[in-house]
Amino acid sequence: MARVVPAVIRALDILELFLDRSELSAREVNERLDLPRTTVHELLVTLVERSYLIAVAGQPVRYRLGLPLFQLGSAFAGRLDLVREAQIVARDVAAACDEAVHVAVLDGADVIYLVKVDSTHPVRMVSAVGRRLPANCTAVGKVLLSGLDRASLTAVLAKEPLAGMTPQSITDPDRLREHVERVRAEGIATDVGESDVAMRCVAAAVRDHSGAIVAAMSLSAPIIRWTPRALREWTELLREGASTLSIRMGYPPARR
Repeated sequence: MARVVPAVIRALDILELFLDRSELSAREVNERLDLPRTTVHELLVTLVERSYLIAVAGQPVRYRLGLPLFQLGSAFAGRLDLVREAQIVARDVAAACDEAVHVAVLDGADVIYLVKVDSTHPVRMVSAVGRRLPANCTAVGKVLLSGLDRASLTAVLAKEPLAGMTPQSITDPDRLREHVERVRAEGIATDVGESDVAMRCVAAAVRDHSGAIVAAMSLSAPIIRWTPRALREWTELLREGASTLSIRMGYPPARR
């Protein structure tokens, strides 16, 4: 069995400290990782030698990330394939709940479905990859709208009258804006018969390496299987699935 190299682990631990700080001093690195001072010094010197860290001008014991990390990150981002990664995660989520799972992106005031994994139940959601629906009528759409800044959201809502698909659809711009603000705060959206009176959906955001919402993942089920207990379980499952896909798209995992 291959052996993990402790020095490499420690060097990576140092680099990961910069995920939430633009600069760190040698003393701060030492305090955060609780490593011997000489070990930290040697690791920092090595990282600077390879330009993974750069000493701040005029402050030789203070550091920031170097250009090679940007180059590596850009190479990684350039090889990411949202559809491929989404299919992998959506299959896992669907297998865990046996309900339909979708991944969609925003296109103007509409959503376009990129990925669909069906349930095995005879009664299930009718949808298709490539289908376009009004964002205001869907759970994925509301999540994606919540990722827009307020000016961009206002511009989308002002373009044309909001389409309605059922009597439950939110077609009033002011009401939708308030609804999207709640989704932005809660990080989850639901569709209670707004795109299909017989169906219910819950959706969560998928983020990329910059933290921007680039897609939304939803779980859909007919009303006959939509119970309070199921909703709680599915919401948690969906949050985990969207988080997993976000990490696969380069979003840093939450520190524990």
